[in-house]
Amino acid sequence: MARRAVGGTGGAGGAGMKAARRPEVRLPPLEPYGGGGLEPDGDYDGLEFAEADFAGQDGRGARFMDCALTGCALDETRLHHARVLDSVLTGVRGVGTDLAESTLRDVELVDARLGGVQLHGAVLERVLVRGGKIDYLNLRTARLKDVVFQGCVLVEPDFGGARLERVEFVDCELKGVDLSAATLKDVDLRGVASLEIARGVDRLAGAVISPAQLLDLAPVLAAELGIRVEG
Repeated sequence: MARRAVGGTGGAGGAGMKAARRPEVRLPPLEPYGGGGLEPDGDYDGLEFAEADFAGQDGRGARFMDCALTGCALDETRLHHARVLDSVLTGVRGVGTDLAESTLRDVELVDARLGGVQLHGAVLERVLVRGGKIDYLNLRTARLKDVVFQGCVLVEPDFGGARLERVEFVDCELKGVDLSAATLKDVDLRGVASLEIARGVDRLAGAVISPAQLLDLAPVLAAELGIRVEG
């Protein structure tokens, strides 16, 4: 079973800012997945899924605990209300994966290639997203606590109405991010290499940014405040 990291990462300095706690997943010896399709409300414990094709399958309400998913295809896979606990997902790929209202706790997502992932209303706690690229990530009204995005590219991620607490972005690219109605607390954006906020710049209270990022965001902030800047 995963052993949880107790301390912070040390990356989120700054007065009064609390660092995110990363998951520390140590999987037990795993049994190879025997094949076959996913089942609604299925219970998957201590299994290794290698190069499995779950495209179009229905695993709504399923529970994955102490599992490793490597190189799996998740195109249009229905995992609404699923629970992914103490698990590692490496090199998963797919478009339109439905993880709405799911729970991800003590999870590592490594080198994913995903598009249009539905995670609206989901709960993410002690999650590390490292490497890879995710297009059009839908996290509307989701709750993120102790989540780290590291070395990944997020294209037009939607955090509308979400609550982010102790969330860090390290060596990431955030393109066209939507923060409309989001609530941020102890969110560290200083490690974002490219920060583009399409909507919700007024929701940055509770985040920390670098001086260089402040200069980059100055035109957007001025427009939000109705300030005219003339030479």
